[in-house]
Amino acid sequence: MQNVTRLFDFPYYQLETYNLSNCFMDKRDDKWVPTSTQDYVDKANAISRGLLRLGVQKDDKIALISMTNRSEWNIMDIGILQIGAQNVPIYPTISEEDYAYVLNHSESTYCFVSCSEVYAKVKSIQDQVPSLKEVYSFDALDNCKNWNEVLELGADSSNQDVVEDRKAAVKSDDLATLIYTSGTTGRPKGVMLSHNNVVSNALASTERLPINKGNARCLSFLPVCHIYERMMIYLYHYTGVTIYYAESMDKISDNLKETSPHVMTAVPRLLEKVYDGIIAKGSSLTGIKKSLFFWAVNLGLKYEPYGKNGWWYEKKLGLARKLIFSKWQEALGGSLQVISSGSAALQPRLARIFNAAGLGVMEGYGLTETSPVVSVNDMRNKGFKIGTVGKLLDKVEVKIESDGEICVKGPNVMQGYYKDSEKTAEVMIDGYFHTGDIGEIDADGFLKITDRKKEMFKTSGGKYVAPQLMENRFKQSRFIEQLMVVGEGEKMPAALIQPDFPYLFEWAKKNNITISENSDIVLNEKVLTKYQEEVDLANEHFAKWEKVKQFRLTPDVWSIGEGHLTPTMKLRRKIIKEKYMKLYNDIYGH
Repeated sequence: MQNVTRLFDFPYYQLETYNLSNCFMDKRDDKWVPTSTQDYVDKANAISRGLLRLGVQKDDKIALISMTNRSEWNIMDIGILQIGAQNVPIYPTISEEDYAYVLNHSESTYCFVSCSEVYAKVKSIQDQVPSLKEVYSFDALDNCKNWNEVLELGADSSNQDVVEDRKAAVKSDDLATLIYTSGTTGRPKGVMLSHNNVVSNALASTERLPINKGNARCLSFLPVCHIYERMMIYLYHYTGVTIYYAESMDKISDNLKETSPHVMTAVPRLLEKVYDGIIAKGSSLTGIKKSLFFWAVNLGLKYEPYGKNGWWYEKKLGLARKLIFSKWQEALGGSLQVISSGSAALQPRLARIFNAAGLGVMEGYGLTETSPVVSVNDMRNKGFKIGTVGKLLDKVEVKIESDGEICVKGPNVMQGYYKDSEKTAEVMIDGYFHTGDIGEIDADGFLKITDRKKEMFKTSGGKYVAPQLMENRFKQSRFIEQLMVVGEGEKMPAALIQPDFPYLFEWAKKNNITISENSDIVLNEKVLTKYQEEVDLANEHFAKWEKVKQFRLTPDVWSIGEGHLTPTMKLRRKIIKEKYMKLYNDIYGH
């Protein structure tokens, strides 16, 4: 049996163990097109042979930039890795300037892009990257070489023996990939992950995923350039799961119905949107249907696992699942057993309501530097506790420093930051990676994250404020899409708020407030009164010194493209504050 110690061992293990006719499913011209495990391995070998003929050497860096997840990405990944080269995945949505930085810093020799949009960005900075020899595209473009040329170059298998020699020479501790974190501050850092870092994480995470091996489907839409989704893809290979690649974020609800997945990964922002959409539908019901809907929702918001609420609650929950929640399950494809949530804090109420509805949202915790999973909840064997990120993975150690910082040690911890021993030394101390997150481990072994060390701030009164906790509470309002708590060194906390504009305009219409522009609505007196009510409601949960005393609404939609958010939807606090300095100064009378 194939022993998996390097990332390219996964497809061979799948070939030997499950040999799927549909390892990948891509939507092409409105049809789902399968790639079998055998095709996957054959094409990856052709890519390896083609790259060797292009002169790719051991330890060369090859960049992959794709707008959507697609099987070509994975074929390239294995083709690159098994000749001892390294895959440098790049977020498609970062700026041209960051493209140039990452390509130069990694000294990438070739770059494979998905489509015309990405190609245009690479083309605009290509002359600034001396190491870059050629760019290839997955889509057929008039002005760019196609990746099929590399496949054709590798069609002749006479140098397969060289591929085999290169594969045999790759050790599990060799560098596999450079992942440039989309840091909320400064230049991206290149996280060096070895084969063993990611393999160990995928194998340990397998123990936490309740799926039917060799006979399950997943829908994948989180960017595969991020280590979270990428590690999951290797895990899916190992457990024989068919991977359906969603067409785009807009098509997810259609794709869910078409593919009926058993498992998927998500970020809290997506789950918030799904929940808001369901609540909006429920609000438009009338009479008994509406009453029943909100009876079920209110019941779900009190959910505790393992029958802790007693038999009478469980009896009512059974009825709610039959009458209401079964429709939620249908909307998500009807077969979903587990949704693994990561990348940011999940609101406990969402964990409650989704699990009450029989949609197993299991929150985990990790960082790019830890390949990524440190801990994750698991419904089985009492391994699930709401408000925590679960128990530690096997072989992963955590110690909590005196200031509450979470420090991680284990086979999943990175080799360091590429070409940056100084930054590496700042975070790697005595074999422990210092995460910058604050947390605690409870008596039952569950890890709980309370805040980001770097994001906590003191008011001028010397009181500590933990913005993430507060932001999560405020975002429970339907009126608030994004929110940032500010006030470091100031007399009180305040907030910059990006309204949920579609919802706000709908509300304004119902309340006979006629306004056409975002910039007008954020100044409207009635609107501001409404937001004051929402802020007051959320403030009830916080101590006196933490309460948001003032707020300002921003007229723009906060986005990745405009720099408000990182590609994983985290707030770029410094940039947001700079963009709205006028509003900030207005709050504090500067």
